This record gives sequence, C-alpha cells and structure tokens, in this order.
Amino acid sequence: MTDQTETLRALEHARDLLAASSLPLSTTNVLREREDIDRAVDQLDDYVLPRVRSLDAPLLAVVGGSTGAGKSTLVNAVVGHPVTRAGAIRPTTRQPILVHHPRDAEAFSTQRVLPHLSRIHARKVTPPGTTAADTASPSALPGTADGQALVLLAEPRIPEGVALLDAPDVDSISDENRRLAGQLLAAADLWLFVTTANRYADAVPWRLLVEAAGRDITVAVVLDRVPLGLEAEIEEDLRRMLSDRGLGDAPVFTVPEFPLNETGMLPPHVVAPVVDFLAELGRDAATRSEIARRTLGGAVRSIAERTDAAGNAVLSQQRAGAQLRHDVDRAFDEALASVIDSTRDGTLLRGEVLARWQDFVGTGEFFRNLEAGIGRVRDRLTAFFSGKPAPEVQVEEAIETGLQTVIVEEAARASETAERRWQDEPAGRVLLGGSDLGALPPDFRQRTAEQVRAWQGDLMELIQREGADKRTKARAMSLGVNALTVILMIGVFSMTGGLTGLEVGIAGGSGVVGTKLLEAVFGEDAVRRMAEDARRNLEARISALLDEQASVFLRRLDVLDGRPGADELKAAAERIRTAARTLGETP
Repeated sequence: MTDQTETLRALEHARDLLAASSLPLSTTNVLREREDIDRAVDQLDDYVLPRVRSLDAPLLAVVGGSTGAGKSTLVNAVVGHPVTRAGAIRPTTRQPILVHHPRDAEAFSTQRVLPHLSRIHARKVTPPGTTAADTASPSALPGTADGQALVLLAEPRIPEGVALLDAPDVDSISDENRRLAGQLLAAADLWLFVTTANRYADAVPWRLLVEAAGRDITVAVVLDRVPLGLEAEIEEDLRRMLSDRGLGDAPVFTVPEFPLNETGMLPPHVVAPVVDFLAELGRDAATRSEIARRTLGGAVRSIAERTDAAGNAVLSQQRAGAQLRHDVDRAFDEALASVIDSTRDGTLLRGEVLARWQDFVGTGEFFRNLEAGIGRVRDRLTAFFSGKPAPEVQVEEAIETGLQTVIVEEAARASETAERRWQDEPAGRVLLGGSDLGALPPDFRQRTAEQVRAWQGDLMELIQREGADKRTKARAMSLGVNALTVILMIGVFSMTGGLTGLEVGIAGGSGVVGTKLLEAVFGEDAVRRMAEDARRNLEARISALLDEQASVFLRRLDVLDGRPGADELKAAAERIRTAARTLGETP
C-alpha cells in the first residue's frame, strides 16, 4: 500500500465519520460545532480528497476579498477582456466563474473538485459588454436544489496548469454568498486575495488571512486602487501587517488607481505583475507542486484537528445524553423505591385494605373456611344471590385499588420530576419539544390495574402448584384457593414497620395467624419461598410499569444511537496524522 493510498483511506474514513456526526443535542457550543463539522466535510469533498487523488492536477487559485475590492475587474484584466460581472450593485458575483486554459478543461469539467456545484460551460468567445455567465447555454446547467453552479470558461490567456476562480465577497450581504465564498477559499491551492488601499485593515479579511497562515495556504495579496504617489507608503504598512500575522512571505502586488475604459477594463500595464506571477507558475511545475503539497498539508492538518474537535463535541453530546438519562433514571428509581417501601412498611394494610381484611377475619368468614366444604359452598351461594362479593374477593379488590393508587401516584410524580429536570437543561428542553411528557398517558391507570390483577392471578397459580400433591391439596381445598391467595398477599404486606399498635393487632396479628395457617398447609419453608416469589413477582411488575413510562423520555435519546463515538473520531484523527507523516507532512 502506498503512502498516498493510506492517507486517502484515512481521510475517506474520517469523512464518513464526520458526515454521520450530526450532534443532535443542543449542548452549549453545538451550533459552532455543527458548523465546523460541516465545513470539514465540505473541505474534504471540495479540495482535500480530490487533491490527494490527483496531486498533479492544475493549481486552483481562488480570487477572494471584500465587497467592492475589484476581484472581478482584476480577473477581467488578467484575461484581457470582460469575462466576469463587475459593477456597483451588490452582491455582484452571483455564480462563481472558473477561468482555465483549454487543455485543463477535463480537470474541472467533472465533479472532481467542488462536487456540490453543477457546471455551466460558457462559450469560448465573450463579446464586449457581456459576461461568461450571460453567454452560457442554459441547457448546460444541470438541475440543482439550490441553483448554485460553477461557470467554466476556457481561456487561452490563462497559463496552463493554473486556473482562476472568481469567488463571491467574503463579507457579502448575502448569507449564501458569504458561505459559498468561504467554501471556495477552502478549496483553493492558492489565494489571490484582493483588498483596497482604504480597506486593507478591515477585520473580516484579516480573520481569513490569519486562518490561511495557520493552515500553510500560499497567499498572494493584491493591493488594489492605490492612489498614485502613495503606493510605497501603503504597501509598506500592508507588508508590516502581513508579517505580524505570519504572512511575511506573501507576495504583494500593488495596482494603482486608474480609470476603467469603455468596456470596464483596467490598462494592461497596471496588472502586469499579477499576470507575470501567474505565467511564472504556469511555466514552473515544481513550484506548482510545492504550493499544492504545502496547502494540502495544512488542509490535512486542519482536518485532523477538526476531526479531533468533533470527537470532543461528540463526547459533550454523550455526557449531556448521560445526564438526561440519569435524570430520568433517578426520578423513576425513586418512584420504584417509594412503591416498594409502601409494600413493605404496612402502608398498604391501612385504609380500605385494612377494613376489608378485618371484615374477612373479624366476621368469622376466615375461620368458617376451616369448616366442611358444604359450609363454604353455602356462603358462596349466599354471596351470589345477594350480589355481594365474597369477603376474600373484597380484600383482593381493596389490595388492587390500593396498589394501583400508590403506583399511579409515584409514576406521575416521577414523570413530573423528570420533565422538570429536562426543562432545566437546554438539550432536554429541545428534546421535549413542547410535549407534555410529565402527564401520564390515559391508559396508564388501566395498565397498572391489569398488572396488579395479573400478579394476583400468579399468586393463585402459585398456591395451586404448591398444593398439587394429594395431602396438601386436601388441606388447601378445605380453605379454598381464593382465601389462601388473600392470606398470602396479606403475608407479603404484613411487615409491621409502619403500623400503629392497634393496626398491628388487627392487620399484622391476623396476618401472623394467616401465615401460620399457610405453614400448616404447605410447610414453613414453602411459605417462605412462596412469599419471596410473590414479592419478587410484584416488584418486577411494578418496575416494568415504571420502566415503560420512563421510556417515554428515554426514547427521545435514541437520536444519539448509531452515530460515531468520540473514540472513533479521535482514532480517525490520529490515523490521519500518522498517514500524513508518511507523506512527509507534519500535522
């Protein structure tokens, strides 16, 4: 495997990871982080990957600068006749125009560079007073979503091996033009940066120039519209500023202020130094290669840094997601603990459950179940014809209602708490999106009742399995499965930690009697095992109900799934650095 191939693979892998890193959570710096990732992907597509694949392709010099700096006028002067739109109305450059030597047409006609821009092939001869965009055939423009296109003009006066791209203003009033200008400059091997005598100290251009210096981009500066007699003074000040910002080696071309002729052209002699500079590049393949490799090295270093930064951004997303998940888990864990405490501390043996249990035990029904089967049948028939449920059934219903109430109340409290905690975080607020997740769904109460009834049914099956042998079955049948199930439920809830003395006597004491009775039927070990199984079963069902409600929140964190992790991105960044070093670069 060649060094170039390994570098290409490392960059392609990083590109795939970056494109998949959408940063869905609204963390503190997410807007800037998303923009940085988008710019890295654009630069990989527009310049880095194409240049690595074709190190000997023609040099792309992007003519950039501030509004009204004279970029288009300069390009026209270099070519020798009008090819770009220049004027006082801003923004002037609506579609970027790339002027190249005819023998370099193949290098730019395909989507090799700037693949997101469709191509317009302008006519070879541009009549006076018109522009390349004006003379382009409309049928040559493939349909694009945003209408952006790159106008290609073959021009013999441009040196072979060098192409000029007239970009929109870097400080355009149009957001789209400003974004496109930055994208085109990031795709350049060489910047031909145009400024004016009265605007060379503006902040926006210098921010871009400092960035170029940091990325080892070769920059040539054209100081335009310099008043006659002040050339030396202004150029000296500009060179000082360039040197202070790490661009001391940048060539500076001073263009004196001259009136334009009737076709809007500058006299040829004022731009002769720029023309000579480009012509020399065209003759010197080694210099072009050095410029391309130097700029590529800086761009690769930038991609490695941005990939690393993307890893930090993803890590921030993961931490924000973990915090939001923790907020939900904590709220519902607290709810589960509270419900379980209610089943352990005697809370469920108060109120209606206590009254119905007292009815069951205190009226003699409990002990009449010890009588012959005919007495039990008589009582059931009496309950049937009177329409009144049997006492043990009333206890079951009271337990169902009590459990349902506790679970619903705690689930509602947990949902409200989770929503409040999410509202306190920017990422949580965006994920909520105005939804009222703090309110329980309409069917939650019904689902809770179904789970409690299912638990009671499981206990009945447990009683039946334990009483399967003939001897135990006979004792169990003498009491009735329903009655034994109720006794087992009361036994599960009869821990006396939260009961008053009177309640202990009524509920807890009767529960002890019931437990002793169960032990007489099934044996002490079996009853202990049955009670433990019943409690685990109940807690599992409660936990499942609360988990299902918690998932209403947690499902919104699924936006983080299936995306590259921070470790993947950081490993990709290191792979780029290693591959680039093998090419002689030092990112």
